[in-house]
Amino acid sequence: MIAYVKGIIDSITDDTVVVDVGGIGYNIKISESTARLLPGIGQSVKMHTYTLVREDAFMLYGFLSRDDLDIFKKCITVNGIGPKGALAILSVMDASELRIAIVSGDAKAISKAPGIGGKTAERLILDLKDKISIEEALYGGLDSKPQVASASLDDVNVKEAIEALVALGYGQAEATKAVGSIEHAEELDSGQLLKIALKNLF
Repeated sequence: MIAYVKGIIDSITDDTVVVDVGGIGYNIKISESTARLLPGIGQSVKMHTYTLVREDAFMLYGFLSRDDLDIFKKCITVNGIGPKGALAILSVMDASELRIAIVSGDAKAISKAPGIGGKTAERLILDLKDKISIEEALYGGLDSKPQVASASLDDVNVKEAIEALVALGYGQAEATKAVGSIEHAEELDSGQLLKIALKNLF
């Protein structure tokens, strides 16, 4: 349908932006985080969009990057998470943080989104975990490529280092990112990984 809308921002609210394209105002639903990142009224903007067509509605959902749009489309394939729920999730974490939460099984972080309970968060993780690689989670989706091989989350020492960070009070997703992004992690023991991860976190 409509791949993107490029024009001048006419108005912005917490969940909507109106973009003027040649005298026609497109009403686009957005996340709160997107609303905060938008340039001001009267400024030019390009919104990557998802079009939802129903019998009683024709709605556009907008994102500042193709990466955010991609993860949004993945989220709405999950039973119980519609466009509203997906935007709520992307209001409390960006696409990169959400991918890390999914691959690390951090349902607690996802369930911080309004209207997303623990069971729904767990279903999201279960449905999408196999569709997102650790490389994609650590280095981004459509808009970037990894420069080095990332750590395997199945490696025993990697698991132990992540568990140690969680025991120290770090979130599951935060711990996974800190350890998973260490180069040549499989060549190091859990103690070395923990030391490097803590240094990176500080």
